[in-house]
Amino acid sequence: MSDEEPQTRRSARQRRDSTASRSEPATQVLGGTGGSDGRPPRGLAATIARHPNAWMFSALGVIFLLLGTAAVFSGVAVGSVKPVALVESDTPAPIPPRDVPLEPAAATALRTCSINTAAKDKRLLTFEGSVINVTTGEVLFDRNADKPASPASVLKVFTAAAALMTIGPDFRMTTKVVEGSTPGSIVLVGGGDPTLSALPPGSESVYKGAPKLADLAAQTTAAWEEAHPGEQITSVILDASYWDPSDKWDSTWQRSEQTIGYHSEVTALMVDGDRANPKAMTSPRSTDPIGRAGAAFIAALNLGYPVEVSKGTALPGAAKLAEVKSQPIKTLIGQMLPYSDNTLGEMIARVVSKEWGGGGTAASLNSIFNSTIGNLGLDTTGMFVRDGSGLSAKNVIPPLLVAQLMAKVATGEQGLGPVKSAMPVAGVSGSLATRFTGGNAVAKGHVTAKPGWINSSRTLAGWTKADDGSVLAFAFYALGPVKSEATIALDTLATSIYKCGNNLSNN
Repeated sequence: MSDEEPQTRRSARQRRDSTASRSEPATQVLGGTGGSDGRPPRGLAATIARHPNAWMFSALGVIFLLLGTAAVFSGVAVGSVKPVALVESDTPAPIPPRDVPLEPAAATALRTCSINTAAKDKRLLTFEGSVINVTTGEVLFDRNADKPASPASVLKVFTAAAALMTIGPDFRMTTKVVEGSTPGSIVLVGGGDPTLSALPPGSESVYKGAPKLADLAAQTTAAWEEAHPGEQITSVILDASYWDPSDKWDSTWQRSEQTIGYHSEVTALMVDGDRANPKAMTSPRSTDPIGRAGAAFIAALNLGYPVEVSKGTALPGAAKLAEVKSQPIKTLIGQMLPYSDNTLGEMIARVVSKEWGGGGTAASLNSIFNSTIGNLGLDTTGMFVRDGSGLSAKNVIPPLLVAQLMAKVATGEQGLGPVKSAMPVAGVSGSLATRFTGGNAVAKGHVTAKPGWINSSRTLAGWTKADDGSVLAFAFYALGPVKSEATIALDTLATSIYKCGNNLSNN
């Protein structure tokens, strides 16, 4: 067979090719090209060639769709996009540096030793407490620690601190005798010293080393005979006006404290803390400390004849015949704190008020204590002071503040050394000598603290050098109609933190 086409068919094809060559190729409309053999495009290209407008609008739609999608992903509405001039640069944009701590963060200890069970002891009734690491200041344990409540006799630590901050450790109280305003009269002037003793020389009261009334009397008679030879002393006037003699008993105190022998009335003139037995810490007190002091002084004068006795005041600038001074405040603090002497607590507080400018009044104590304790750098928010002994239930101090003060006492800083050395030690001294027995005996000698109790509160506050060597300051309150058994529960708490040390958890 010949590969040539018939003449008629070839002629028809030539006429068709001649017509197409006179038309513009469809591929040029879209910028495309035909086949290499010059034939018209086929497939997709042919379709585009046949419908160029439809494909052009479809392509534009796709482009707008892509632009809109990009705008959504960039968080900007398409209609709000503004043209931005792009500047080409070979230098990459700088990355801002991150803040880097100068030192790595300290590791936080995971503490696992809990005293929660001991804190929930039913004998404590309503419990509040605080424990602080003395070295770091970190609060390790907190149970309503910012809630003010009665600290009972723990308040005496605040009284001691206020005294050291105001009148200083070497301040001494003075009792003197001056000339009276009438012939034959002398005036015995109290200066707030409750330790002045009526016992004879060589015999010691509970206040060992206290000044003697016998010494004051001997000075008086010698000076009188020199100034008034041959003239008798016929009248003794008792002056307790160093502060108002009527401001001597708080209405919140129970009179049983006086009759049993825990506390005296607060007058600027007295002897032996107004005890019936000067050698006994607990001894009934009188209803007239000033009169008892006057009688003891007249007996010490040993005049051999009766004299008139009255209460009054000395004239300003009256000639001094004799005087004796108490031991320094730092020594009196050492006599007040170990066995919680209420009379010393009140008398020291009143002397602080008098020397501070508060007139020696009970009403001035709150502002004075807040000021002096605040000067130690402590926040006294919630503290209210009614007296200097802690006997009033109206005294309130948050346990946190008590623990913070104890932390300072534990280091002896800011002049608090005399307080530190006077504190009772568990199983060793003072009012803690017979406590911390049984399972708590392990803490003997390792807990230093001031206990306190009134009918509505039993407390224990101080510090412990724990078994791991850390020093923890604490304040524990058992509140409500607590019984004596609560003291064992308080001892157990102190023993527990001794065992835990810095591993103490707040859980």
